[in-house]
Amino acid sequence: MPDPDEPRRKPGKQRGAKGSPPPPPRVIQYNVAERACPCCGKLNQGKAPAGVTGRVQWGAGVAARGVLATIAHHLPYGRAAVLLRQLGGLGVSTGFLVNARRRAAARLEPFMARVRQLLRQAGLLHVDETTARADGDLVYLHVACNELYTAMHTGGRRKEDIDAGGVLPGYAGVLVRDGYAGYEHLIEATHAWCGAHTLRDLKGLRDGDPAGQPGADAMATTLVMALRDTRAARACGLDSLGEQRQSYLTSCYAGAVSQIRADNQANTTPLHQRGLTLARRFEAERDMILRFVTDLSVPFSNNQAERDIRPVKVKQRSGGCWRTLDGLADFAVIWSYLSTATKHGIDALDALTQLFTTGPWLPPDPAPP
Repeated sequence: MPDPDEPRRKPGKQRGAKGSPPPPPRVIQYNVAERACPCCGKLNQGKAPAGVTGRVQWGAGVAARGVLATIAHHLPYGRAAVLLRQLGGLGVSTGFLVNARRRAAARLEPFMARVRQLLRQAGLLHVDETTARADGDLVYLHVACNELYTAMHTGGRRKEDIDAGGVLPGYAGVLVRDGYAGYEHLIEATHAWCGAHTLRDLKGLRDGDPAGQPGADAMATTLVMALRDTRAARACGLDSLGEQRQSYLTSCYAGAVSQIRADNQANTTPLHQRGLTLARRFEAERDMILRFVTDLSVPFSNNQAERDIRPVKVKQRSGGCWRTLDGLADFAVIWSYLSTATKHGIDALDALTQLFTTGPWLPPDPAPP
């Protein structure tokens, strides 16, 4: 019988922690049988599974994890090798990781051909370009993409380099882009100017003289007002803005252009020259800048392309520059694959494992609108 004078004790709360050392790699042994023909005595040997070519080698899962670390997570090769050893018990070398990247890019030729085909058939594309440092020099990377597919390639800034991606020559859809003149030769396409770039240009003009640039404020207000109107129209399921509203926005646009000219007509400072340049651009490229107003299927900004090409800068900051042009080209191809797979809800590791096992995942045809 319990002592009534003893304090009543309550069971304490339990705590636990799970931990274990890195798991050892799982080794799979394949026994290749040999049989001699009872008639002629010829020795016949079976075939090992696809991809198993050496006496001892790392498997597809290890190669996939190596590419995942160096490309998808932007790690330098040395740090990636250390991470795989510490977390996965995989004692791979940096040479193996480089070779895995090369093999991945070589296996993606069917994927790139498929993505280029699908992008050429799309009604709207986003395009952009950025620089990367490879082999001691600056190289440009170009992207053509939409919400389902991504295709990147390396080159210079000329129109021939832009066309080398195999997507844009002859493209007749809507092309959302920035103000770079290298896309002007694509005359079959309907061009749309990125509104976010335009707002940044206006902010730079206004910040130079907040009290003396009311035209920049007026143009920014007009564009933001148009953006709100188009969003509201899409939310209501409308195909277009009403003619009266479009006419009003166009009038506000023209008034803002006139005000920017008036603000900078003295033309005595570099800021005035920049303002007059912007005014000329707004007059000459009005249809491109207001494309999102007249066609609600066109987005206001080119953020899709900027998001898809941003990993180039992330990789360069975290993993350093590329030592060779081939390494940069491999990155562009593999990132096109991973970006497209992610847009379709496919995990990057699953996509890479399939790439090294049975071949690349190929995106299906888009669903009909």
